[in-house]
Amino acid sequence: MKVFHGRTDGAKSELRGETFSGEVWADPVMPATDGVTINTVLFAPRGRTYWHTHEYGQVLTVTAGKGWICKDGEAPQPIRQGDIVFIGPNERHWHGASDSSYMVHIATSLGKATWQEEVAEKDYPAGV
Repeated sequence: MKVFHGRTDGAKSELRGETFSGEVWADPVMPATDGVTINTVLFAPRGRTYWHTHEYGQVLTVTAGKGWICKDGEAPQPIRQGDIVFIGPNERHWHGASDSSYMVHIATSLGKATWQEEVAEKDYPAGV
């Protein structure tokens, strides 16, 4: 058993860039442990991930704001504070804030993430 108090000691919030569009900040909750990473992620309006997969899946706990989750081949679905999203192993997806609101979620990622291309503007919806 390991106990992590609040967030990783000494860790700094990170402005994400290479695999994100817009302004996105991540705050490590705990160091990568046994293939699990947990981060609090803040997306400014229109901020979002690139398309990606997680080897064993991902769980998103939306703690504030509104945004989108999209599985490849499906229409984006709105998500908001209080929602829990389970993304299955190797499901290609993206997630991020709406165009009119920030979004904060706790991302629990299982196994290796494989990052792909940027989400095209035509695939990012307005509203929510």
